[in-house]
Amino acid sequence: MRFLKLIGLSAALALLIAVILSFDPQRIAAGLASADPAYVVAGLLLVQVQIMLSALRWRFTAARLGQHLGVGQAIGDYYLGTLLNQLLPGGVAGDAVRAFRNRTHGDGGWKVPTQAVLFERVAGQGVFFVIATFGVMFWPLLGGAAIPEDLRHLLSGFALAVASLAIVFMLTLCFPPRRIRPPLEKLKAALAQVFLQDRAWIVQSLFSLVIVASYIAMFMLASAAVGAPLPALAAITAIPLCLLMMLIPATIAGWGAREAAAAALWPLFGYAASDGVTASILYGILALAGAAPGLMFILATLVGRRNR
Repeated sequence: MRFLKLIGLSAALALLIAVILSFDPQRIAAGLASADPAYVVAGLLLVQVQIMLSALRWRFTAARLGQHLGVGQAIGDYYLGTLLNQLLPGGVAGDAVRAFRNRTHGDGGWKVPTQAVLFERVAGQGVFFVIATFGVMFWPLLGGAAIPEDLRHLLSGFALAVASLAIVFMLTLCFPPRRIRPPLEKLKAALAQVFLQDRAWIVQSLFSLVIVASYIAMFMLASAAVGAPLPALAAITAIPLCLLMMLIPATIAGWGAREAAAAALWPLFGYAASDGVTASILYGILALAGAAPGLMFILATLVGRRNR
């Protein structure tokens, strides 16, 4: 597994370097160097909004499962988790750390913390997929340029895979095999508790809509900062597709794959491919820098261990 991860990381790094070298690296460097400071600051502030609202969504989800997290504790752990997700492959290491830090002693100490972290991520990804799917399906009707055929095939395949997994999951929940029926019944009860009972789906949806909107707005700001302001149409079409690349497990926070997607999509709005690459790189820098306060919690943990 470690060997496979190393191959994946090497491929992702090679892809990022190849994309930069393929699309005028001097222009990319110049665009990053001349990025508008006002947009950069606004983007960094949006990262703080994302993390804090995500932490509150996690806290709400955990409370629905009977786990009570303090506001400061939830925000601190979310900063730490976000930073680790930005630095480590797979994009889930930080989530595992959040569950680990909030486990309880004794039997079943991992169950509720793991469910809370998993369901919190599901809430956000669900809204994101709805927006991305809507944008791709209705892009031609909304006045956008035609999607390149190769990209359309890739998106169609991805959408088919996601839809197939969703159908299999729903069928398994509705008609579970006897062997796995007891744990699935517990899972269904937990899902209902988090999303359905007391109209919790309203709170979950509002949190997720604002958080997803902040990610999209941050990408819009990054593109504007490098001199390539995008039309509103891009907010539900090109940008969600770029962010979708960040879910590829073999990458580190989507680096490489996100830039390749931006290089293919920005020309549809009248910009050079290098502008898309520059905007995507700035987005990644803002996301990483914005999560930097997570370092304080890493240092606090290390100091605490030394003092024991």
